[in-house]
Amino acid sequence: MSKGYAGKVLRINVSDGSYRTDPLDMNEARQYIGGRGFNAAKLYKEVLAGTDPLGPDNKLMVATGPLVGTMFPTASRFNVSARSPLTGIFGDTNAGGHFAPEMKFAGYDQIIVEGKAEKPSYISIREDVVEIRNADGIWGSTVFEADIGIKKQLKDQWTQTLICGPAAENGVMYAGLFANQVRAAARTGMGTVMASKNIKGIAVRGTGAIEVHDPDGFKELVLTLEGEIRNHEQFEGRRLMGTTRILMMADKGGFLPTRNYTQGTFEHASEVSGERLAAEYNVKGRGCFACTIPCSRIYSIREGQFKGVHGEGPEYESLGSFTSRLGNRDIELALTANDLCNQLGIDILSTVGAIGWAMELYEDGKLSKEETGGLELNWGNKEAIITLIHQISKREGFGDILADGAFKAAEKLGKGHDAVIAVKGMDLIMADPRGLKGFGLGYAVATRGGDHLRSEPFIELADDPSIGQEMFGAPGASMRRSDVGKGKLITYFEDWCAVIDALQPCKNIMQNMMILQFPRAAEALELATGIKLTEQEIMDVGSRITTVERMFGIREGIGRKDDTVPKRFTDTPLTEGGSSDTVMDIELMLDEYYTERGWSLETGHPTPAALRRLGLDHLAGDLA
Repeated sequence: MSKGYAGKVLRINVSDGSYRTDPLDMNEARQYIGGRGFNAAKLYKEVLAGTDPLGPDNKLMVATGPLVGTMFPTASRFNVSARSPLTGIFGDTNAGGHFAPEMKFAGYDQIIVEGKAEKPSYISIREDVVEIRNADGIWGSTVFEADIGIKKQLKDQWTQTLICGPAAENGVMYAGLFANQVRAAARTGMGTVMASKNIKGIAVRGTGAIEVHDPDGFKELVLTLEGEIRNHEQFEGRRLMGTTRILMMADKGGFLPTRNYTQGTFEHASEVSGERLAAEYNVKGRGCFACTIPCSRIYSIREGQFKGVHGEGPEYESLGSFTSRLGNRDIELALTANDLCNQLGIDILSTVGAIGWAMELYEDGKLSKEETGGLELNWGNKEAIITLIHQISKREGFGDILADGAFKAAEKLGKGHDAVIAVKGMDLIMADPRGLKGFGLGYAVATRGGDHLRSEPFIELADDPSIGQEMFGAPGASMRRSDVGKGKLITYFEDWCAVIDALQPCKNIMQNMMILQFPRAAEALELATGIKLTEQEIMDVGSRITTVERMFGIREGIGRKDDTVPKRFTDTPLTEGGSSDTVMDIELMLDEYYTERGWSLETGHPTPAALRRLGLDHLAGDLA
């Protein structure tokens, strides 16, 4: 067994309470490294096309990577995967905290949950002791209450939990899973999948340790990386503000989604900025396991309407979603809504995607007060926002319509399709692609639906053609308003992100600060595990993961027709700000991307030759 890994996969069938451990397949480890890669490989093999996402045949997979549980900076993350109830394709989400290292210390690189429990339960894992325990008194509780309740039952405050909230139990299609109460693995409805199995959460406790292949070399690399991180120009800003430092930059660039992407700048941006949050509301910093930049922050509201509310974060996506995207200038409303979504266990981006869609229709006179159950959905209506969060989580009133997501809400009501800001059924993040066209292509082709974390081509933010020329021989690749060169950009960054999600350090640091590029990723893998891959081979791992996830979608009917963005991004330019007077040429960008990947321009499917190059010949039969 190579070092770095815990060495075992735990399979739990909650239908009959049985479980078994299998040795980690080291050939699979070489091909996929870990984390997201392990889940992609097994989910493709074991969850057949057309499987009901909320049925017992869907499988919920939790996996982490070979750097987790070591002293490697920021290596704390894990991926959760299943067929998504929100999108019907590859469902996947990622979070940090302390759950993943505890899982490794308990002896497992991957946990696979199968079947459906007879009654509400939770899973307790104490190294070799695995129990399906009664969730009486815990089922129906908030994420925070369940975390406390499970620890009390197990009489161990150091237990690490991964929990779904009441929104998941009530069948909200975008309910998430939460570690350390607020570390949100929230996208694509993985909490809903867990709840459909009558499982409230997974509690893990371990006393083991992770050994590395070359301790001296590994320590030297770690110290080098820590020095680079602490001396990086972004260190202080990230420590003080986390990702909320982006909000004012996005507003200045004209790509800050405002009033459901009808504008790219927000006149009240400074009132809801990360700078104001840090100055007036932050209490202390907090980090994940092995974190070198404790970028999370504890906040508190000390007076006014929301006095007494306190929580962790928020990140830029949450702060921007509950302010500019909904036309709200009250930062305290955003902090309150952030805390509420964490407690109820719902994905903030999809929650706000649904509310923003409804508000746009209401403002345009296309949605009546009678249809909303008496709610006045004007931009920035604080009471309506809070009410809808509760209604969505309970599937009550107008919230029941929104609980399936904006895309399905438009289908149900038969209107508002052009106001749905989603790709393949998943709501977009807080970056308007008319001002970040590489991000836009990333949304269009992301294997889990509209998402930036599958590629996150941050070099666009520099808007410097010399970077694109140096990296790809294509100046436009790093110019945010250019359509040209984005195929090379997104292919490279998708592969990079997949490798990081397999190794499982923090992408904000290792990718966005350019700390762990392909050569160093190969070095870290070898020092930790003894697995030696060339730079090209580790790039191929990223491409292999992306391709398997793509093939999962193809089995469910996904193709070029689905690799698109909402029409307002291709047809309607913004009229003000730094991203005005431009739209996306998505067809040009798709041609570039498919060409770079070696996929069919007509269908968007990997060709047999592209599969063969990656050792995926066995998938070719599913291309039909």
